[in-house]
Amino acid sequence: MARGKKIYEGKAKILFEGPEPGTIVQYFKDDATAFNAEKKDVIDGKGVLNNRLSEYFMTGLTQIGVPTHFLKRLNMREQLVRSCEIIPLEVIVRNFAAGTMSKRLGIEEGTQLPRPIVEYCYKDDSLGDPLVSEEHIAAFGWASQQDMDDILGLALRVNDFMSGVMFGVGIKLIDFKIEIGRVYEGDFQRLVVADEISPDSCRLWDIETNQKLDKDVFRRDLGSLTDAYAEVARRLGVLPKTGGHPKPTLVN
Repeated sequence: MARGKKIYEGKAKILFEGPEPGTIVQYFKDDATAFNAEKKDVIDGKGVLNNRLSEYFMTGLTQIGVPTHFLKRLNMREQLVRSCEIIPLEVIVRNFAAGTMSKRLGIEEGTQLPRPIVEYCYKDDSLGDPLVSEEHIAAFGWASQQDMDDILGLALRVNDFMSGVMFGVGIKLIDFKIEIGRVYEGDFQRLVVADEISPDSCRLWDIETNQKLDKDVFRRDLGSLTDAYAEVARRLGVLPKTGGHPKPTLVN
């Protein structure tokens, strides 16, 4: 399928004009970044795994009635998605304390929270994606109160789905972040889960050992990032149970 000119290049993906109006081709890179891109590397096969895993999660969400921008996977590194206007927020759902929450509040990593906590960060790399409140969001017009109600509902539904799927394969969903986009259909607007859902955007720990199976492996130099992501893919059935390097086994 032909793709058009490059629209945008981020840390982990490149977006191209899609073959039809209102579509975008999303290309998954092998680049890995951490600490607001202060740490960088190229991890062979990472983009292939994230493409397949994001397809798996987005398809599952669609099947339970959660709207997403995902249309179909095109090949090992590309998927076709619906064009949407991204709300400039990272929506973070936390089930266990980890990362910045542990540092901010002095809570030991791995502590189960009394209930899922939803946080919002303003998407701006130059500012380090600062934490913001609903007051900030309303005051600066990033989203309406109705949007915020819908975003909260979407985030918690994604959390229910992801937590259940992961628990079923022996993985704790510690936290994750999603982005939300606006899709316009005539005068009607609806919100959809956009960007990606992959180990790049989740914290995933083995239930028995607390082994990290997410980007913290890269952030904290805990071993092979590709091996960690491939383990998630194997448990979910996205990769064969046996086999090593992901590239030859992930075929159309």
